[in-house]
Amino acid sequence: MLRGINRQQIFEDREDYEKFLSVLKDVKLISGFKLYAYCLMGNHIHLLIKEEQEGLDQIFRRIGSRFVYWYNAKYDREGHLFQDRYKAEHVDSEEYLFTVLRYIHQNPVKAGLCKTVDEYEYSSYSEFITGQNIADIGDIFALISKESFIEINGKPVLINCLDEPPKPIATPSDEQVRAEILIISGCESISDFQALESQTRNECLKKLRGKGFSIRQLSRLTGIGYNIIQRA
Repeated sequence: MLRGINRQQIFEDREDYEKFLSVLKDVKLISGFKLYAYCLMGNHIHLLIKEEQEGLDQIFRRIGSRFVYWYNAKYDREGHLFQDRYKAEHVDSEEYLFTVLRYIHQNPVKAGLCKTVDEYEYSSYSEFITGQNIADIGDIFALISKESFIEINGKPVLINCLDEPPKPIATPSDEQVRAEILIISGCESISDFQALESQTRNECLKKLRGKGFSIRQLSRLTGIGYNIIQRA
């Protein structure tokens, strides 16, 4: 799993999602890994990878350097986009393999972005249904039928992979707060908001806090430090 630095937004529009998938496809050819599942969320990314020619450190360095270079150029920004290191765990059984597949594909449902796994556009689930693009679906279908795959992906996952603690449903949601940030600031993206002159930015933050949004949530969504928002 990769997270945005300070849990800030990674993907602002369709082009960003498509560019990351293009980078993932290119790096997959270079590094020679198997990709069994993926899901691109607003501020984090899930990948189910089997190492082949290169280790995870090298794989993620390639992904990060290519995507962040493009992203920073597009949004006229500098510095890191992802947290310092990816988070990973070993899948050591066929049973857990299917648990992780379900967990990844159901992430958007748990986040309230869609009602069923097949509705979400930026996960590998559609590849298993309509045909391969990036994911190595043949390796999975060698273990399970397509019908069984559909059935198990419709069942809720009762454990949290990567030792992620269960998170309560946020009220208001991140998407609601992010939309309010852009409305109040008049910006088109979070990157534009980060580039605002400090006084203008602080005035916006003060208005956002006045709406009852927590400092922690605003800091996570904007990438602006907790103490800066607290003083705004």
